[in-house]
Amino acid sequence: MQHFGRVTQIMDCGTCPYRTSRMFCNLSPPSLEKFKAIGSNCDVSKGVTLFREQEACDEIFVLCTGQIKLFCTSKAGKRVILKVAQPGDVLGLSAMIAGARHEATAEAIESVQFKRVRKAEFNEFLHEHIEASLHASHALSLESNRALINIRRLAVSASAAGKLAAVLLNWGCGASHREGESRFAMTLTHEELAALAGTSRETVTRTLRRFQDEQLIQIAGYSIRILSPRGLEELSG
Repeated sequence: MQHFGRVTQIMDCGTCPYRTSRMFCNLSPPSLEKFKAIGSNCDVSKGVTLFREQEACDEIFVLCTGQIKLFCTSKAGKRVILKVAQPGDVLGLSAMIAGARHEATAEAIESVQFKRVRKAEFNEFLHEHIEASLHASHALSLESNRALINIRRLAVSASAAGKLAAVLLNWGCGASHREGESRFAMTLTHEELAALAGTSRETVTRTLRRFQDEQLIQIAGYSIRILSPRGLEELSG
């Protein structure tokens, strides 16, 4: 069990803006109060690893703020980025329930806060609160469905632009929506984004510039706003 910094103040579960969009955290008051009482609240800085590929899974992590990248490494040492976890995501849930090892490494790509709950304590919570068990099942189904959708988008997109459009759309799904647009912080480098989209860094830089010229997205510093989800959908196939 790794030792992370513990925080006494963290985003309150009762007023968290992600509860309505993230099924697992959106519990009734009794279940939510019990969930707040278990586990521990932690924070880590950019670059810290929460867990590693093939390590035994003995706890879950509910991401409260910040972003975490999940990646696996080939025998040749090449990293493949699988996804970027957003606030509200539950990491380690599928491995814990299946009694399996972690399938990926989780690394903070900015300062993050999260709630960690040990396996025994979490299983007891699910046993006592049937609602939480249903929400956990729904969260697993949603995670699987999103993974399949993302794989399909990347598989059917013949062009690099289509693959990058699919990545941005998938990332935007976890962002806050307003008037048909979504905005999120791009905390990956162009090289990491290329690894996620299965293309080259040069292609990513060129394609992002093209997307801006065509007013599909708007980039301001590390922030990306999707202006035309439909336009990106058409590119991704």
